[in-house]
Amino acid sequence: MKFLIVKKSWIITVFLFFIVALGGWYIVNIGVIPTTGKPAQDDQYIYHMITSEFKTTLADGSEMEAYRFDPGTLTVPKGKEVTISVIGVNGSEHPFTIEGTDISGVIKKGEETLITTTFDKPGVYQLVCTTHTNHEHHANQKIPPMIAYIYVY
Repeated sequence: MKFLIVKKSWIITVFLFFIVALGGWYIVNIGVIPTTGKPAQDDQYIYHMITSEFKTTLADGSEMEAYRFDPGTLTVPKGKEVTISVIGVNGSEHPFTIEGTDISGVIKKGEETLITTTFDKPGVYQLVCTTHTNHEHHANQKIPPMIAYIYVY
């Protein structure tokens, strides 16, 4: 009677092959599990933003600063009620408007401002801080305006 002699490395190779094959089968048959995407229709549409500030010292010793909304772009559905929560982190206050709407208000440092609305028309709306609107805000330095873009689909 002959006995089959199998090397240990061959057994490990076959075992790893079956593990990889089983993992591949699982991924193919279970499908892709999304980690981001649109919320279900029953979900609330809540978007979170902050006000932030960047400062630097230039070569001549002068300081330059820029304010912005983070994130700078939101994508929201047309015809659905959305809430934009903005927390003031930098700057004592930021008066704002949303162009193309009658929405305006003030975002204050350390406070949450809730903007609840429904956008009925698709397009791009600008959330603009009216304090930081032009490019020549400080000592003739080019400072970008403080704008967030709301893309309505």
